[in-house]
Amino acid sequence: MPVTDFESALVGQHRSTQSHLAKVVSIEEGKLRRRLREIAAALQSAPHGATHMRWGRRMAYRLLRREGWLVNHKRVHRLWREEGLQRPTPRKQKRARPADGSVRRHQAEYPHQVWAMDFQFDATANGRRLKILNGIDEHSRLCLAIRVGRRCKAKDVVAELEELTRCVFSPGHSVTRSWFSC
Repeated sequence: MPVTDFESALVGQHRSTQSHLAKVVSIEEGKLRRRLREIAAALQSAPHGATHMRWGRRMAYRLLRREGWLVNHKRVHRLWREEGLQRPTPRKQKRARPADGSVRRHQAEYPHQVWAMDFQFDATANGRRLKILNGIDEHSRLCLAIRVGRRCKAKDVVAELEELTRCVFSPGHSVTRSWFSC
């Protein structure tokens, strides 16, 4: 029911505060939300061979359209998210492999057989980058060398490796990895 200027002045409130009606969730949207939950449950409880982990709101949108619902993909996306049906995508962990491309990793059986060079990147309190090169013995997990600097070029890595082989006898294999931290 619209409110007149006289009535709002009588109450002491602006007229625009009286004319807003509360939002009521429509019956159709409630049915649509229920159907989305049913579709999500059906996708999760399907037999293991028939289920697809990538199926989510897009497949639900297609199924709803086939069933005759007049909805667009943006509305399905919003309702899917509001219902908490968004699942994180499964991520495949990358396997560490040797630099030569072989499938078999070198396992250290005694000290100084396999060395690993780990690169770590960090930042100081004022935001400047730090690059850290660690030389580690794979068998004893002993840190053989640490080099910290603003830059770490290939010639610096070679110089550090030569210094390490001069101080300690050379390993049978060396492995290189990178680790990023902030």
